[in-house]
Amino acid sequence: MYRNLGNPALNVPEHWHYVSFGLSDLYGDNRVHEFTGTDGPSGFGFELTFRLKRETGESAPPTWPAELMQGLARYVFQSENTFCSGDHVSWHSPLDNSESRIQHMLLTEDPQMQPVQTPFGVVNFLQIVGVCTEELHAAQQWNGQGILELLRTVPVAGGLWLITDMRRGETIFEIDPHLQQERVDKGIETDGSNLSGVSAKCAWDDLSRPPEDDEDSRSICIGTQPRRLSGKDTEQIRETLRRGLEINSKPVLPPINAQRQNGLNYDRAPSRKDSLESESSAAIIPHELIRTRQLESVHLKFNQESGALIPLCLRGRLLHGRHFTYKSITGDTAITFVSTGVEGAFATEEHPYAAHGPWLQILLTEEFVERMLEDLEDLTSPEEFKLPKEYSWPEKKLKVSILPDAVFDNPLH
Repeated sequence: MYRNLGNPALNVPEHWHYVSFGLSDLYGDNRVHEFTGTDGPSGFGFELTFRLKRETGESAPPTWPAELMQGLARYVFQSENTFCSGDHVSWHSPLDNSESRIQHMLLTEDPQMQPVQTPFGVVNFLQIVGVCTEELHAAQQWNGQGILELLRTVPVAGGLWLITDMRRGETIFEIDPHLQQERVDKGIETDGSNLSGVSAKCAWDDLSRPPEDDEDSRSICIGTQPRRLSGKDTEQIRETLRRGLEINSKPVLPPINAQRQNGLNYDRAPSRKDSLESESSAAIIPHELIRTRQLESVHLKFNQESGALIPLCLRGRLLHGRHFTYKSITGDTAITFVSTGVEGAFATEEHPYAAHGPWLQILLTEEFVERMLEDLEDLTSPEEFKLPKEYSWPEKKLKVSILPDAVFDNPLH
């Protein structure tokens, strides 16, 4: 934890600067991280930083940012999922446990600390930036980098070095109302959303066959051993989620194999919460033994927070020829919406609902997306929402239910 004098010439105020120590490889002897050579990433390839505005009369840095960073580091170590610039973290609580509106985080390159070549590999420095709920939602609907650029233009919201002020009481859109319409709304219309997947409370049912014939359709089977995604399928959806905030050069699902991005291997074992494998790796059936099945009718189930992202999925992703994945945080279930412009999907216009084990793909035409957006308009007004809520398109044989969290916390309900 350092006292940083800022840069008065650039209108950067004095602040506290926090730097993590240990997400990268400190030893090179395989004690903590696997040593992969000097040319690859050191450990996870990054350290976290945070810049907190120094309050008048403060002689020592507050310690709560260290606890926050440790929580993020614990997630990385447990899941072995890495962060990238432009990612967002939904925290749903004031970062310092106060009454602050700063309740979520975006990640970006630290403005002072450049990548370092160490004897054990390369280390990048990713800075945590505290943001309000409205700013997080804008990042989800558009992209993280765009919102970070807007924050840099508003001194009280971070300024050039994106310094977090926990006393900030206004969002950038309240400070400058033109930012929403002229920058964010226009960006969403032009670019769509770069968020391609979220961890969620979700489930799906195959309504086109009797419930007892449940071999391949669902991941949660009461009283039986659930089937699990193969390693190849897991990798495909995992890559989709990990690339959620990266610019899509073309609307194509990632190929079904391990990929290298920015020099990093993304083939580590994922966590139970945010990945596509169960905590137990037992009983993973070979890829060849899971058949892809076409379904006649499906029922999708989401909690309210996940359901509120459906309009984003439709407007920001599918209408731009892209895809969007919901991955269950409680099991292997995954639901991927795809547009007709996405290559590599096993759902087709002829068979728009298709399942591969517990992974469901739903192909929606542009015409149907527009209709769904009209029918789902009230999802964007959560204060007027009463659960459970059901939407149905009988001629499409599709049903969507928004259910209380308890339904997903206890599958027997």
